[in-house]
Amino acid sequence: MNGTVLGIDPGTAVTGYGVVEQVPGRVGRLVECGVIRTDPRQQLWTRLDALYDGMSALIARHAPAAVAVETVFHGKNARSALTLGHARGVILLAAARASVEITEFAPAAVKRCVVGGGRAGKAQVGYMVQQLLGLTRPPKPSDAADGVAIALTYLLTRPRNGTTAGRRNGGTPLRHGSRRGPS
Repeated sequence: MNGTVLGIDPGTAVTGYGVVEQVPGRVGRLVECGVIRTDPRQQLWTRLDALYDGMSALIARHAPAAVAVETVFHGKNARSALTLGHARGVILLAAARASVEITEFAPAAVKRCVVGGGRAGKAQVGYMVQQLLGLTRPPKPSDAADGVAIALTYLLTRPRNGTTAGRRNGGTPLRHGSRRGPS
């Protein structure tokens, strides 16, 4: 594995991402973070097309060994969850087409791993990302900080022998071309 992970906080209006490279003796090094924005006035399929293009460009630019994606938060209303599911599907498709390992993490698992508690707020997540990576300030906007936190969760919970089995904190590996595998 090349040690570069693309963490994704999915959304149809704003998708946060963070590219973190594993560095010996440190948690990691932030390579890039930001957001992919789509125009909420556009039709959903137009926004999903733009999200797919943005994800494909990120994957092509960074050639990550893995893409870590946050799962749907169960407390959202049904319409929000369905719309978010569309965005997640496009993100998963972009990674699968690039033959990149895909792992999913529940929001509470990311917060437990990075902050220490599953109910941490966005400010706490940003602060801990800053501390863990030795940054001068938290990544902005908060969606980008969440993407970095998801990438960090992958790096902090990844078994050291390079296998995808045995994820802690809720990570579930998905193998290209297969159904959801055991955790």
